[in-house]
Amino acid sequence: MIRIYGIKNCDSVKKALAWCQAHDIDYEFHDYKKQGVPRDRLVEWCRNAGWKTLLNTKGSTWRKLTPEQQAVSTQSQAVATMVEHPSAIRRPVIETPDGKLLVGFDPTLFESFVR
Repeated sequence: MIRIYGIKNCDSVKKALAWCQAHDIDYEFHDYKKQGVPRDRLVEWCRNAGWKTLLNTKGSTWRKLTPEQQAVSTQSQAVATMVEHPSAIRRPVIETPDGKLLVGFDPTLFESFVR
């Protein structure tokens, strides 16, 4: 079963969840706004996908940060920002049981990733 991390009211997450339901893909949902994401999980994701891929610099949470908070230039700074502001994590993040990771929702990539 895949695990989908995100925020329930995010449009991209809604699309990913709807896609899974429409294609009979079993998933477990983890709302990281409510449940957070452990620091070690974020570090692992950064190793697999890169912190620049994970840090959502286009969302409203990012725009609300101060210029000092936005001055992220290292993985450790990015992880600290994402721990403190889970909404600054790009969504959705999808993990497969065999450890593959996909960040964001693209129906074409999603199809090949979850099957």
